[in-house]
Amino acid sequence: MNRTPLIVSFVLALALTAATVLYLRNTTVAILDPAGPIAYLERRVILVTLLLSGVVVIPVFIMLFSFSWRYRAGSPAAQEHHDADWDHDSRAAEIVWWLVPSFIIIVLSIVAWASSYTLDPYKPLPAQAGSTGEAPIEVQVVALDWKWLFMYPKEGIASVNMLELPVGTPVHFFLTADAPMNSFWIPQLGGQIMVMPGMSTQLYLRADKVGEYRGYSANISGAGFSGMTFTARAVSQDEFDAWVSSVRASSTPLDAAGYAALALPSAYNQVGSYALADQNLYSNILMRYMTPASSQSTNSLQKGNTMSGMTARMASTTP
Repeated sequence: MNRTPLIVSFVLALALTAATVLYLRNTTVAILDPAGPIAYLERRVILVTLLLSGVVVIPVFIMLFSFSWRYRAGSPAAQEHHDADWDHDSRAAEIVWWLVPSFIIIVLSIVAWASSYTLDPYKPLPAQAGSTGEAPIEVQVVALDWKWLFMYPKEGIASVNMLELPVGTPVHFFLTADAPMNSFWIPQLGGQIMVMPGMSTQLYLRADKVGEYRGYSANISGAGFSGMTFTARAVSQDEFDAWVSSVRASSTPLDAAGYAALALPSAYNQVGSYALADQNLYSNILMRYMTPASSQSTNSLQKGNTMSGMTARMASTTP
């Protein structure tokens, strides 16, 4: 019997396994290296799902290769005559292959149900034990072509492609888009959330370790999509306060006219910072998509101050 194909297959499988282990030991997989409570819980859900699925998937692949080899053309097993009873060939086997998958589906359903409530993006997070910050900081996020605008209304500043966070303090995000629908994602801090024009959604995240974390656009949005990344930098409270002060004192004011220029499509944008001159800018961006089409030209962002009444009503509903 020629065992060469079997030996070659075994060697290839062993080499592939070794290469995978070596790659994982020398590479940081963001979703498996959490830096906050949301990402940690999401990693647990991923691992539980993977292990439960492996209960079925691994035996199936073992049997696939085993049966393929055992009943290959010309083998003794393939020559034997087997008269199967297709109705009840093996009652024990039928019980196993119905009961085990059913049990796994039930467990996965419970995990999905529980995690859906535990990981509700609108659910507030407490501050990390021992941190100096207690109340969440508010950050307004706008997805543009092809960059991210972060506004800190209480601090009176804004930044492009740079998200500065005090470590241990929860962050309350308000998110929208002024460009095609997109998806906001910082894998080491939490899962992605969709953003779209005319809609404001919310998200709570917290960074528990000092460091820099890569943020992504997780939804293909055109020519500049591949460069639509940003850095989320978690620093101490003192460093955060110093950064806020420096940005507020030295940056270009961001008002309606400045935003109109910033919102023009551009790819692979550098980090930028602004002093937030218009506290209602986020509300005005939303209101632009809620204004009847006939009055769009006169109620644009560049004339945002003429919308004071509508902006006030929006501000009263948007924290």
